[in-house]
Amino acid sequence: MDSMSALADAVSAGTVNGRLWFYSNYHCNLQCSYCLTESGPLVKRREFGRDAILARAAEAQELGFTGFGMTGGEPFIRDDMPQLVAELGSELPTIVLSNGTLLNERRLRELEPLADLPVHVQISLDRPDPVENDDMRGPENFRKVMEAIPKLVERGIGVRIATTLPDPDAVDPEERERLCELHRAMGIPDEDHVVRPIVNRGRAVTNAMGVLAGFEQLEPELTLTAEGAFYSPFGPTVRGGRLDTDLLVSRTTRPLSEPATALLRLAEQMPEGDDARIGIR
Repeated sequence: MDSMSALADAVSAGTVNGRLWFYSNYHCNLQCSYCLTESGPLVKRREFGRDAILARAAEAQELGFTGFGMTGGEPFIRDDMPQLVAELGSELPTIVLSNGTLLNERRLRELEPLADLPVHVQISLDRPDPVENDDMRGPENFRKVMEAIPKLVERGIGVRIATTLPDPDAVDPEERERLCELHRAMGIPDEDHVVRPIVNRGRAVTNAMGVLAGFEQLEPELTLTAEGAFYSPFGPTVRGGRLDTDLLVSRTTRPLSEPATALLRLAEQMPEGDDARIGIR
């Protein structure tokens, strides 16, 4: 069986996730306490170039991938990101993960074409209380996010909310309901609110936070970076300034069939019970 039909069959069967992820860059305007990539204003950028992303995206469609994901770092720190996301979204459903703090009026205007595309901007909002939220994510984060989300919604741009917590099962139900009331009031339905655990990788290791996760705990989602291909978007993490390679599947990202085949081989070796695996969603 060739790599094209094998990958398409695996996506159809649920063996691997159909979304291809790109780490667009590693630098960020924030320095969150649990960041997987130790991102911040002064870190090495590790940018994945626009042309390379578009070339891999074209291959992905031929192989049978069904969507794209963009993450970082903060993707919108790159000036070319609105156009790049629009180009991806014009081909397949696309999600871009953002902290939501760089969406000024100029950037919002640049994002307006996304309203006509199957694109969602997934913005992080961890707590309904500004102080507790900002303790984890940075000063003024809560305020900026609460201002940005309605502006995206007003423009008809798809928005999702991502809440990342040390232990989602231990959250006070009243606190969770207050957070849900916030996103509902901004026009974000419950089905577009993602709650997930902090993963003990990157800066979360330094701060003794999160759950342990390796191959068996993570959903197979091929993830490309400037330095190689990984098993999951939780894979290309950084600790002590060094890129983790324990979840690396290939040092090469082209042709895309090579890392896709490597991912499929690993996924097929994993035990049953993947319904409990951690994925970005």
